[in-house]
Amino acid sequence: MPQMPKIIDQTCLRAFLNSFDNVLTDCDGVLWSGDNIIGRANDAVNKLRSLGKKIFYVTNNSTKSRDEYVKKCEKLGFIASKEEIVSSSFVMAQYLKQQGFNKKVYVVGTSGMTAELDNVGIAHTDIGPEPLTVSPFKLPETMELDPEVGAVAVGFDADFSFPKLMRAASHLEDQECLFIATNTDERFPITDSKLVFPGTGSFVRCVETVAERPPLIMGKPSEKMFTVISEKYQLKPSRTLMIGDRCNTDILFGKNCGLHTLVVLTGVTKKEDLEMWSKSSDEEKHRLLADYCLPQLGDLVDLLKTLE
Repeated sequence: MPQMPKIIDQTCLRAFLNSFDNVLTDCDGVLWSGDNIIGRANDAVNKLRSLGKKIFYVTNNSTKSRDEYVKKCEKLGFIASKEEIVSSSFVMAQYLKQQGFNKKVYVVGTSGMTAELDNVGIAHTDIGPEPLTVSPFKLPETMELDPEVGAVAVGFDADFSFPKLMRAASHLEDQECLFIATNTDERFPITDSKLVFPGTGSFVRCVETVAERPPLIMGKPSEKMFTVISEKYQLKPSRTLMIGDRCNTDILFGKNCGLHTLVVLTGVTKKEDLEMWSKSSDEEKHRLLADYCLPQLGDLVDLLKTLE
């Protein structure tokens, strides 16, 4: 029977801190919810930095550029530099640059994606609404494809529409055309609402179904994110901690990359999920169990005071 994640307390705190030099932390559901800090998460992250830990903000959210994330961090009291922000949009742009990509990207997404493509000098289509203005059955008579497109990149897109779906899948009929997804998160964590907020995965799966081919996934749990960080900053997996709230992306990412893992219960994953997975006979469910657990990241603040 696999063990439940160990709750961090004074008995294991020092061993926990001594096990890593680098911290990769998810953002939505761990540090903040929307524009609100979760508890004392900012104090916890800044305290870890003061203890000499390298901090990286690692997010699947493709809607903001790294510059925008720096501004958000500063606004919410997190110390951050652009080099410490690793978003799925940034990884996408870096991947295309490394591949020597020299065509145009058809973007289903937001300015967070196009800004990162601009930063590496890769051409892309415009973003924004493409509404259905005629019968969908008339689109084959009116829609024209851009012959310069050599990749389709799908991220979060609140303007997703039938024409965009048709255009993306049509480009992907060319098997040489790259199909990239920033991430496949099912939903965004939201609080104080009974509504479900669809995530990027809902758009990706639409395109994947029609295109009849899978995408290259840039965000967690894909190892590509850690490859980008570790190559640039020479991070050792055995000395790196991944903090997340969503076990099927954040914690699985950590497991895929050989990192230490900490789950907080302020976002998607709940205690009941951990208990269910620990009792499951499915070994894949066991891989969703983190090494450590905290009700919220801010709980580290008072724990760390005991070492002073």
